[in-house]
Amino acid sequence: MEQAQKVTRHFQEELEQLKARLLEMGGLAEERVRLSVKGLVERDHELIDSVLVGDQPINRLHIEIDNRCFTLLALRQPMAADLRTIVSAVKINTDLERVGDLAVNIAEAARRYASHAPVKKLLDIPRMAGIAQSMLRDALDAFVRRDIALAQQVLNEDDKLDSLKTQIFRELLTYMLQDPATIEPALDLILVSRHLERIGDHATNVAEDVIFIVSARDVRHHSADIGQS
Repeated sequence: MEQAQKVTRHFQEELEQLKARLLEMGGLAEERVRLSVKGLVERDHELIDSVLVGDQPINRLHIEIDNRCFTLLALRQPMAADLRTIVSAVKINTDLERVGDLAVNIAEAARRYASHAPVKKLLDIPRMAGIAQSMLRDALDAFVRRDIALAQQVLNEDDKLDSLKTQIFRELLTYMLQDPATIEPALDLILVSRHLERIGDHATNVAEDVIFIVSARDVRHHSADIGQS
């Protein structure tokens, strides 16, 4: 009996360590998004370069977290909610690694954009970045706290990102039609808005995983139904 309790306690400690590492990775990914957008807005080449060359910590964590998950699955053979947590952690790990990649994509666009005259004052892109970062934070908090209500909140925020992306595209299209010299830099800004929307999609994936962990429901294609059930 005592041995079984010890094994259970050890397993729960390993699960907590796994969650802590995912939070750490989420923090790194979110910070890289923040820095890449800051570099874009401030036309700061040093900041942009720091994002372009600073991918290693996220890549290392990505491998470490996967290994932790596979070890837990192989050695502990978890059941029910614990099994869903570990399987979801593998998926969340991939989502966070992709957020890091998207931050690099934003930094690449920022470097190109900085070589042109500014098209306009950047207001909506930082707003998009703020929403995307907040969604990512809340989704990971929901994962750690097993909080379905917070996960649903993240799903609801996604429409704001879509609206802002459409708004940015329409406004930049106007600039491109008026002045061909703005076409290249404006296209980079449109790309950045798409990358930010994708970051929101990854946060949404995490939120959907939280709902799956807690309630065993797969809501990937009908997440709007959650609040109505």
